[in-house]
Amino acid sequence: MINFKKLSIMLGAIVISLSISGCTKVANNSNNPMTETEFLMGTIIKVSLYDKKNEDVMNKAFDRIRQIESEVSINKEGTELDRVNAGSGKEWVKVKDDTFTIVKKGLEYSKKTEGTFDITVGPIVKLWSIGLPEAKVPTKNEIDEKLKFVGYKDLEVNDNDKSIFLKRPGMIIDLGGIAKGYTADAVSEVLKKEGVKSAVIDLGGNVLAMGNKPDGEPWRIGIQNPFDSRGQIVGSIGVSNKSVVTSGIYERFIEQDGKKYHHILNPFTGYPYENEIAGITIISDKSIDGDALSTSVFSKGLKGGMEFIENIPGIDVIFITKNKDVYITSGLKNNFKITNSEFKLVN
Repeated sequence: MINFKKLSIMLGAIVISLSISGCTKVANNSNNPMTETEFLMGTIIKVSLYDKKNEDVMNKAFDRIRQIESEVSINKEGTELDRVNAGSGKEWVKVKDDTFTIVKKGLEYSKKTEGTFDITVGPIVKLWSIGLPEAKVPTKNEIDEKLKFVGYKDLEVNDNDKSIFLKRPGMIIDLGGIAKGYTADAVSEVLKKEGVKSAVIDLGGNVLAMGNKPDGEPWRIGIQNPFDSRGQIVGSIGVSNKSVVTSGIYERFIEQDGKKYHHILNPFTGYPYENEIAGITIISDKSIDGDALSTSVFSKGLKGGMEFIENIPGIDVIFITKNKDVYITSGLKNNFKITNSEFKLVN
């Protein structure tokens, strides 16, 4: 019997340790932020404005999120991504700027990681459906059949007319590993145009911290304990104008016969990645990079992931292993602090 468990879409994937107000709309003269929370893109999205507390500004931020969701969701019919997937093996499909930019960036990371991150993993994602009511542990035959339709080398993009083509029928693009990052960056651009300088954008664990706290200090971001779904943290870092993206094996999973299967799927085997990592956090300037890299680096394991990331300027990583050791890249050595005695920082 399968015991389905979906951890409550972790606002706790990253915890903002600065006591963000939970109320929805706060008056401009309040010391609290203006905060709004909605369920979009399959997750809980929370935007908190610490200056420029204006309802029209907040509406523009959420309108931008809905616009992107309507173009690239894999779970909605009639989206642009749906049209691209429906045209697999048949035709080039012209798309809008958002869809094209996300797919092109996803293809770049697919090439950069040599397929350990692959946005054509859609057939496997849909087969498992982890996090959805229809989730199941598929048979090896089912997996082998769907693996035939995975392969970023059979995805082409045309810059001239912003069109996309999947060469083989049955191929499916899944942007779940990169779209939230793009969206966080897009919302940040909306807020900047409206004059916002101090805000926190949280897309279900993809956190983008704009500027500093109202007192001028950096935002203090708590890093989720990957073994706990209740918002307990391992430690914290201080950031300004940075994206912090966390992914982990306990975020979404299903369980069968006492074995847990997490949602980070290997495009080569069709099964969840198996390595020593329990959770990974990427700190970057752009959330789209952090989103893609959280999967890319996880896929390479601790040693390979550390080597991979140390060669990318401006990116830092926190690794949490299954035995509760914590490893950090050199750029965080004077920043990250462990606050949970169960975990040990390994130099």
